[in-house]
Amino acid sequence: MTMTPRTLADGQHSRIHIVDVDSGETTLVLESSEILFEAPNWSLDGESLYVNGDGSLFKILLAGSSEPERIDHGELPALNNDHVLDPDGEHVFVSCEDGHIHRAPLAGGSAVRITNEDGRLHFLHGVSPDGAELAYIGLTADEDGTWSPPNVFTIPTTGGEDTQLTDDRFPDDGSEYSPDGTWIYFNSERASTVPGHAQIFRMRRDGSGIEQLTFDERVNWFPHVSPDGARLAYVSFPPGTEGHPPDLDVFVRTCAADGSGVRDVAHVLGGQGTMNVHSWAPDGSRLAYVDYPVETEDRP
Repeated sequence: MTMTPRTLADGQHSRIHIVDVDSGETTLVLESSEILFEAPNWSLDGESLYVNGDGSLFKILLAGSSEPERIDHGELPALNNDHVLDPDGEHVFVSCEDGHIHRAPLAGGSAVRITNEDGRLHFLHGVSPDGAELAYIGLTADEDGTWSPPNVFTIPTTGGEDTQLTDDRFPDDGSEYSPDGTWIYFNSERASTVPGHAQIFRMRRDGSGIEQLTFDERVNWFPHVSPDGARLAYVSFPPGTEGHPPDLDVFVRTCAADGSGVRDVAHVLGGQGTMNVHSWAPDGSRLAYVDYPVETEDRP
């Protein structure tokens, strides 16, 4: 299955924002009418953002010029919007359009493939706090060419044997570790009686003890745990949404790690690409996200 990087529609822009989750104050970091940027990560020192766009990874310094710097990873296949920084601060794990996860230097250079040639598509979402393990979403094609529901898997960051944590007919996605490594948070349709309607769940690192955390009429995706483990951020889609498509009326929301105290921190045109990966600042006070407005007569 070959995939290609997303592009902007005519008249559309991608805008990278930072929001203070307590005050609601928002800062526009970068706006582009040429490249569809997605999925911001923060550097460990809090001074830069890393985003994908046009199949590459970009670095954006938050002080001074915000001109994005394209990082050269040589012959690495085109990236999609699933990338997570290695806790060592020098590498990044990326999902690519070849269906595999690779480990690449943040400064640029040759990458190493992590995942196995097992006929599965691998979409990265989490790296364990000790840097030893990745949590990813795997899809396998059936004999008739249809894809199985996505499930949560883990694999050592050095490569090796995969471990499947979920195995059911309900799509699961967005698997991400808590900072203490105890939990894996994810979104799932397992509590729904109709297609779509994902909610936020968590499970123990071995796949046991699954708990549902959100219970509302909207469709909730991509839970990201704050650095202190106290809060979640996620993207909330309109009721009835199937999957996580782009260009919808979505909210960026936060809640306590147990799902209580839901708050809206941003209301944007977005969805896919807005906040697919861990987007908390290292100090836990801010989130980075992307929206995709379309030019109108009222917005030159």
